[in-house]
Amino acid sequence: MQEQPGHWQQNDLLGMAAPLPAAPAPTRVSAPDPAPAEPPPAPATRPAPLSLPVCAGRPARALPRVPETLLILDTETTGLSTLQGQCIEVGAILFHVPHRAVLTQVSFLLPCTANAAEGINGIPAAVTRLEQPWQDALACFRAMVDACEALVAHNVAFDRQWFGLGPLPVLDRPWICSMEDIRWPAERQLRSTPSVRDLALAYGVPVWAAHRALTDCIYLAQVFERCADLEALLQAALEPRSLYRADLPYAERHRAREAGFRWNEAVPRAWSRRLSRREAEALAFPVQLVPDPSAAEVLARSA
Repeated sequence: MQEQPGHWQQNDLLGMAAPLPAAPAPTRVSAPDPAPAEPPPAPATRPAPLSLPVCAGRPARALPRVPETLLILDTETTGLSTLQGQCIEVGAILFHVPHRAVLTQVSFLLPCTANAAEGINGIPAAVTRLEQPWQDALACFRAMVDACEALVAHNVAFDRQWFGLGPLPVLDRPWICSMEDIRWPAERQLRSTPSVRDLALAYGVPVWAAHRALTDCIYLAQVFERCADLEALLQAALEPRSLYRADLPYAERHRAREAGFRWNEAVPRAWSRRLSRREAEALAFPVQLVPDPSAAEVLARSA
């Protein structure tokens, strides 16, 4: 049976790597040194320490850049979804954040044959068919989109669905929902998802009308004018958000409601809300990340 090389042979070979006094090299080593001490690993062969900044806790992410120009927009429609109706009015204001100033504003009607929501928005279908330069207004709206860095609407899930349909262009800018994404200061004593009316009143903006597109845009623009910490609110609002479901027993469902979660909306038979990772980790109750519903599911639920 052939013997396997012992550790002594490896040690002796390592020793040969160091400078030795001149001496005739032995032709064959028959026995180990009496008490060989295993040398420490050479520094050149020691692996460099690993640096894993992602795994060593959760470093703060770089926050998104604050946009300088916003396009505040609103729509009026003949139904709640694209399966039920069409967009018949668009209002928009180009707003400069550093100067808290309105740069441009536009509002126009789109022709329709009937308006089932006339009782809500007060727009008779016959009025939409009156002669007016809506094509020119639409061209102005497109130019305003090109000039902005982000889009703002007070219920993005509703307003966004109409763009890219009919004459309305596809909008390729980041969206900010002033109802869902912006966390308004606690001292304003607003609900977690306030209405435009409540938001305007909380900032001392007079409310004189409702449910016309440009009117609601003006309310938001005047709120932004009065908002000293607007940059910080916009920066936080642009953080990536995912859909979460509250993991609470039935008896504690009020905690989800108070935190702005909605029942049976994005997630069937559950309290859910879109949150950034920071917001989800700061909650006082557990939540579960859930996949976003498909566009077909959203339309079917609202139909």
